Amino acid sequence: MDYKETLLLPNTSFAMRANLAEFEKERFKKWFHQNYAYEKMKAKRQNATQSFTLHDGPPYANGHIHIGHALNKILKETIIKLHYFKGERVRFTPGWDCHGLPIEQQVEIKLGEKKKNLSKKEIRHFCRKHAKEFVDIQKEEFKSLGVIADWQQPYLTMDYAFEAEIYRTLCEVAKKGLLVERSKPVFWSWAAKSALAEAEVEYQDKEDYSTFVAFDLGEEALKRLGVRKAKAVIWTTTPWTLVANQAIALNPNELYVLTKEGLIFAKALLKNMTELNFTKGEIDQEFEAKILEKSTAINPLNLRNSSFILGEHVLMDGGTGLVHTAPGHGEDDYYACLKYGIEVLMPVDEAGLYNETLRTKKLLPEELLSEFIGLHIFKANERILELLGDNLIHASKFMHSYPFCWRTHKPVIYRATKQWFIAINEAKLDGKSLREKAKEELLKTKFYPENGAKRIGSMVENRPDWCISRQRDWGTPIAFFRDKTSKKVIFDDEVLEFIAKIFEERGADAWWELDISELLPPNSKYKPQNLEKVYDILDVWFDSGSTWKAVLEGVKFDAGEKIANMYLEGSDQHRGWFQSSLLLSVALRGCAPYENVLTHGFTIDEKGQKMSKSKGNTIAPDYVAKTYGVEILRLWVFLSDYSTDLKISENILKQVSEQYRKIRNTIRFLLANTNDLDNMKDADFSFIDKWILTRASRVFKMSEEAFLNYEFAKGFNALLNFLIADLSGIYLDISKDRLYCEAKTSLKRKSSQIAMALIVRKLLSLLAPFLTYSVDEALEHTNTCIKNDALDVFDLNFNEKFDFNFGIEDEFLLKVREGFFENIDKLKKDKMIKSTLELILQTNSSQINALSESEMKDWFMVSGLEHLHSGEKLCEFEVENERFAIIKAKLHKCERCWKFEAIEDICPRCAGVLNV
Repeated sequence: MDYKETLLLPNTSFAMRANLAEFEKERFKKWFHQNYAYEKMKAKRQNATQSFTLHDGPPYANGHIHIGHALNKILKETIIKLHYFKGERVRFTPGWDCHGLPIEQQVEIKLGEKKKNLSKKEIRHFCRKHAKEFVDIQKEEFKSLGVIADWQQPYLTMDYAFEAEIYRTLCEVAKKGLLVERSKPVFWSWAAKSALAEAEVEYQDKEDYSTFVAFDLGEEALKRLGVRKAKAVIWTTTPWTLVANQAIALNPNELYVLTKEGLIFAKALLKNMTELNFTKGEIDQEFEAKILEKSTAINPLNLRNSSFILGEHVLMDGGTGLVHTAPGHGEDDYYACLKYGIEVLMPVDEAGLYNETLRTKKLLPEELLSEFIGLHIFKANERILELLGDNLIHASKFMHSYPFCWRTHKPVIYRATKQWFIAINEAKLDGKSLREKAKEELLKTKFYPENGAKRIGSMVENRPDWCISRQRDWGTPIAFFRDKTSKKVIFDDEVLEFIAKIFEERGADAWWELDISELLPPNSKYKPQNLEKVYDILDVWFDSGSTWKAVLEGVKFDAGEKIANMYLEGSDQHRGWFQSSLLLSVALRGCAPYENVLTHGFTIDEKGQKMSKSKGNTIAPDYVAKTYGVEILRLWVFLSDYSTDLKISENILKQVSEQYRKIRNTIRFLLANTNDLDNMKDADFSFIDKWILTRASRVFKMSEEAFLNYEFAKGFNALLNFLIADLSGIYLDISKDRLYCEAKTSLKRKSSQIAMALIVRKLLSLLAPFLTYSVDEALEHTNTCIKNDALDVFDLNFNEKFDFNFGIEDEFLLKVREGFFENIDKLKKDKMIKSTLELILQTNSSQINALSESEMKDWFMVSGLEHLHSGEKLCEFEVENERFAIIKAKLHKCERCWKFEAIEDICPRCAGVLNV
């Protein structure tokens, strides 16, 4: 007889090889056909009592998506599905940021010289077209990653109605008294010819001059010190700003000294000056800073007076303790001079070139004007140092952290211009400032990871007023009228709402297309000829920071609750979108727009280096999908600690593929061995079944708790360890004999099948939010009595009950098994045995002997279990003072089950199954 034919071997149509790259696309097409998956998720939970809203931070509609985009959207979509499978109503409206400089720059490159002959309307038309093109491209790229969302109705910040909502948000901020216009130094990108918000600045190393310059004291200052000659020594890293010097700031709480060389320094820094050989350190006199207040020194470049002022921003951590002050080129300088009524000079134009102010304000001698006017400031440093002559005490180059424009990647400057600001410190909100209210709201917000609260908190604590105006073409206009004579801005409700309605119908382009008369309501009390338009546009952070208003509060989008349960972005958004959204929501509604904030790190290569095309270390999502499959990309996300930077490389993806293979093959084994199970009744679980069900209960609960706390790596590591070590490594290996060799009607076999069925049912529901494609595919090959009436993955429920704690203490058994197999490895290596079935285990352990002999034979996969006695032994070992020995089995090998329990051909158990 061919005994193999009598075995109940596993059988399933669920393929071992996933061929993800080939088959995923077809399943995704089904999900996205008429928004099937998203609409089914909505319909299945329409009566749910709990809801979960994740508001999508809009990616920028410029260029193809990169691996960071994929990480972000996969995390968002997974968390949405996590709450869906938990039984909650969910909404996920994706969106795009469509305005701003990068798009405008790309359009300028495409247009080239043609741009000079185009109107703002035409330039904006090309920008809109460019943004739409990449919205469509990115949408398809996200869908190719299987990301389920409301793709049929995404939000675009350039849609006409959306521009109107952004504008209405601006108007409400103005009505709250928080919008102010003033001339103040702001970060200025000379490369982009526009002001920048703090969030648009990144810091890089830059080489500059460490410059010490002596200013001769004026007559009044000399008189106060009672000397005939003295010099105040300032320190600066920006020699090009010296032409705009208006003051020298001293700390009012520090003592200053005049040295024997006639040089003035802060006393606290005198030792540093001595070490630099500027002075021998011999003090002629000490004096308080206030003695020099409002007297003057003489700027050696132009012989203009420079006023001595006091300011607590002057620190003793470097320099000389006397701070060169150019109020047009620094925020501290600006505020310090404001107290003294000192004029703000700005001799630099929008492109970073010296302008005619050098001439009108006599900031340089006449003979130098032709050389400097039109010269880029960064090219002027060496010449400025040369012109200082003997007043230059020292200059040397050094590297330091410097602000750069994150769009153009060029160093920025501080430049005083007339800009619009949202006031952070003015008590306009129920007697509190926007800063105070925002800090209060942050205390009510839960952050993942927790240190995010401290990070954004310190940023809100220290941030300046928000500069929201830009001097470009592509954006939502700050669409206000100004009285030509008084220059007063018109904040009339009727006018503002009339403009908003025009934007709804025609878009914000109308601000440039229509005359003032057409933008005023009929029978307006304002005369068009007396008004002029403000042509600045809004910072794109204002656009994205107000998306909660249009998306969550608006009527156009079915996006969920008005306060989002979660905002989720990269950790850089503590200074960006999280903050801009917070400030605008607090300003208008008095509350944060989110209850929870989750952040992820950035993607880096295997060596921990930042990814860049120039380094050639980038990995595109499309490449991963086509080479490995989207499921591998998803599993990489879940196995990584996303709260820090995430490493990705070919080697890492191969390792993840191996982990995926283990998960898939485990599911396949479970499906194959429950294929002929006809019901889930009458289970009489054996000790081994109870052991695995107890272990599974413990691990599933641990993983579920980790998942619901968004600790995906923790949950997956626990789950994988269970699948590999306990389920596959022990239980499934043990169970093969009872699954293959017992009779089909055997209760022992059926109970094992039911245990497996329960495990795979729960496992599929646990994995559904994460490996949705694989679970959906597996369900097509799953026994009906396991999946019940589930037609696809979206019919599963994360709350599938699984509580089988039989109170089994298994640590001793596992230790004995470990010791047993250590010895088996040696025996196999020495070629003394080929299989554990050739063996009998002997022991005097009361714990082992108290359990079923049959179960313990299966536990160790041996053909016999005996009390320890004398005789020839292959080996011996001890566990917790209990003795064990391994001996050869005495009976013959059963030709059917291979256990050494046969008298002749087959063992009594197999003979009973075959009825022979």
